[in-house]
Amino acid sequence: MKPVTPMKLVTPVIPAKAGTQIGTRWIPAFAGMTGMTDAVPNIEETQMKQSIQFLVAGAALAVALSAQAQMTPVGKWHNIDDKTKEIKSEIHITEKDGRLNGVVAKLLRKDAKQDAVCDQCTDERKDKPILGMEIIRGAKKVEGKDVWEDGKIMDPENGKSYTLRLTPIEEGKKLEVRGSVFGIGRTQTWVRIP
Repeated sequence: MKPVTPMKLVTPVIPAKAGTQIGTRWIPAFAGMTGMTDAVPNIEETQMKQSIQFLVAGAALAVALSAQAQMTPVGKWHNIDDKTKEIKSEIHITEKDGRLNGVVAKLLRKDAKQDAVCDQCTDERKDKPILGMEIIRGAKKVEGKDVWEDGKIMDPENGKSYTLRLTPIEEGKKLEVRGSVFGIGRTQTWVRIP
């Protein structure tokens, strides 16, 4: 018979008290056991991954909300000349009490007279400066649609007012602006200014 060799009693070496932090890693109670330290998750790494996931989710939500928020005529627009395709002016559309109004903020044609007045207007805007003039009045959103109607648009070049319909298109990057009288009219496409 072989003599029985007594087993050595091995005491695990615990580098620190369980539940304490060494450097950037927390050491749980089992961490002192041989081969177990690699199984300890790096808290800093886990937090970084969670932060990145949160930022990606937040960015995706912001993009979705931004696209939804842009499906409105409210904002700054370039209106384009039908014939020359040249940018005519910058229009700022705002909303107050559910109604839209728009003013000529800048005259951008090469030959634009910055002091031009609306000599063809027939209402209180007659002989007033076109720059700063309100040309869109009173449009309101159609329930359940991304369309604004029941307002008026005035062309300061001829002083005529038209029934107005505004429809954001291409995820709100463009705006169809339709002016008509008794159903007969024309549609312009304005471009949103980023």
